[in-house]
Amino acid sequence: MKEKVILAYSGGLDTTAIIPWLKETYDYDVVCCCIDVGQEEELDGLEERSKLSGASKLYILDVCDEFCDEYVVPCVQANAIYENKYLLGTSMARPLIAKKLVEIARKEDAVAICHGATGKGNDQVRFELGIKALAPDIKIIAPWRCNETWKMNSRQDEIDYCKAHGIDLPFSADSSYSRDRNLWHISHEGLELEDPSLAPNYDHVLVLGVTPQKAPDEAELVTMTFEKGVPKSINGEEMKVSDIIRKLNKLGGKHGIGIIDIVENRVVGMKSRGVYETPGGTILYEAHQQLEELILDRATYTEKKVMGNKFADIVYEGKWFTPLREAVQAFIESTQQYVTGEVKFYLYKGNIIKAGTTSPYSLYSESLASFTTGDLYDHHDAEGFINLFGLPLKVRAMKMAEVEKNNK
Repeated sequence: MKEKVILAYSGGLDTTAIIPWLKETYDYDVVCCCIDVGQEEELDGLEERSKLSGASKLYILDVCDEFCDEYVVPCVQANAIYENKYLLGTSMARPLIAKKLVEIARKEDAVAICHGATGKGNDQVRFELGIKALAPDIKIIAPWRCNETWKMNSRQDEIDYCKAHGIDLPFSADSSYSRDRNLWHISHEGLELEDPSLAPNYDHVLVLGVTPQKAPDEAELVTMTFEKGVPKSINGEEMKVSDIIRKLNKLGGKHGIGIIDIVENRVVGMKSRGVYETPGGTILYEAHQQLEELILDRATYTEKKVMGNKFADIVYEGKWFTPLREAVQAFIESTQQYVTGEVKFYLYKGNIIKAGTTSPYSLYSESLASFTTGDLYDHHDAEGFINLFGLPLKVRAMKMAEVEKNNK
């Protein structure tokens, strides 16, 4: 029997062309594996396409709930945002995909795993770090880095290659954006986006929603609840996390929420420009933050921001299956014990506007915060506090004045 390779299969032109290439180059039995993290219509027709291309088998694994519960929720709890803008949509999904590829490889007794990520992108790092962490004995094949045997440099090259191998599928050589979609977001790269001096053609780019300019002229009130940092309901209806994200995507897309245009620093050392749509995720992050600021004490909140940035870097760099990620996540989870309550906000033309927050664990005290004098706070105490808090500044100023006097 031939040795088997597991191909991370999206059904697009790249991974379709890889099937005959793997058979021709390595004489492998190709087993395709599509990990469904919410690509929706992109999964249509995969069974027929993979078989026409020469694959012996196709797995389609629906992992949307696992993706949301075990990968998205920790990022939301951490408020993990890469370079102040990117909500890690692609980054979150890659370790789970790598994990499932390894599981299928073990099931099929495969000797190799192949992915279609390019040699310039972040995904090659994320896929391969995940595979190495979980299955260090399995060979990894990245065709776009195989310069000696992978001779295709354009979509037309790939179409011609497929036709030469008897695969005539409805792919077009027309240029289009390079997109990655899952339940959390959709990313867009290529075409005019490759030139940072050009504005995105949003009418052509956007898939999940509209620009704020085209959003409704009336605001929409939304109420959400959380329990220990995990979203539980929208407008009084309890749902699992994946359905909450689906609902928020529709609401956010309708109101022009969560569109960012960013030039980011890739792991491999270059800058890249892309447009990301994360309507539901942007709302979820903001709602969680709205609740947290009511509950967390100042010192914990300060350290959590540092750890949140660290968590974002870990996820972005594909280091999910590491002791560091486990340690940082443990800290984040410990801060979520009391992040329970209700948040209200309006969605209006790209904005998320607070409309009230309540929690049984709120540290906000109206009697303390009020301008009127309460029993717990004596205004005179502030004088002593300021004297001590500002003592280093006063001592330094006195010393500098003494130095200046002595130099005259």
